[in-house]
Amino acid sequence: MPSMRTRLALSAILAGLLSHTASAADFDNSYAVSPPAPTTFDWSGAYVGGHAGVASSRLNPFADGKGLAAGAQAGYNFQVGSAVLGAELEGTYMGGTEQTVRGGSLDEQWRLAAKAKAGVGLDRTLVYGTAGYAMTKFDNGSNIRSGPGWEGGYLVGGGIEQAFGNGLSARVEYNYVMTPDVKTTTSAGTTSTDIDSHVIKAGVNLRF
Repeated sequence: MPSMRTRLALSAILAGLLSHTASAADFDNSYAVSPPAPTTFDWSGAYVGGHAGVASSRLNPFADGKGLAAGAQAGYNFQVGSAVLGAELEGTYMGGTEQTVRGGSLDEQWRLAAKAKAGVGLDRTLVYGTAGYAMTKFDNGSNIRSGPGWEGGYLVGGGIEQAFGNGLSARVEYNYVMTPDVKTTTSAGTTSTDIDSHVIKAGVNLRF
C-alpha cells in the first residue's frame, strides 16, 4: 500500500497536469478565429439602364390624357453604411401626354432630367427619394397658335430597387414634375399655366 508521502506526490502531479490542461484550453480559445461577418450588398458604382411606364396630367396614371413613356438613364451611387447617395441623368419620350391649358392643350413629347438620389440600402433592396430639374418639350395641341417649346420645371419622386446577380437590378419609380408659367397663345390671347405631370415607370439597370 503506497505511503502517505507517495500519495501526496501523486496528488500533486495530477493537480499540475489538470492545471496545465485547463491553461492550454484557455490559450487555444483566446486565439480561436471568429467566423467572418456576413457581407451585405454594396450599391456603390456606375450604372446604365432603361425604363418604360405611363405619364399623365393627373395623379391617377390611367386618367384621360395619359401617354406611354419610355427612355434611358445613367447614374452613379456611393454607399456609406446603409446610406446610399447618388446622381442620375435621364431622357424620356413622353408619348404625347396631353396637358390642358387655358383655351387649348399641349402635348408633352420629350423630357430630360438631372436628379439627385438619397436612400437606404437594405441589403439587396434600395428604398430612395429623388429630386432635381427637368426640361420638357411641348408640342402645340388643340387651339394653340404659339406654344412654349422646351420649358424647365422641378422634379420630386421616389422608388424602390431590387438587385439580382451579374450586376442587374429592377426598380419601380414615381416622378412628379411641376413646370411653372408655361405661356401659350390662343385666339383669346396669351396665358400662363403651371403644368403638373405624373409618371409611374418600371426599369432595369446594369451596374459596372
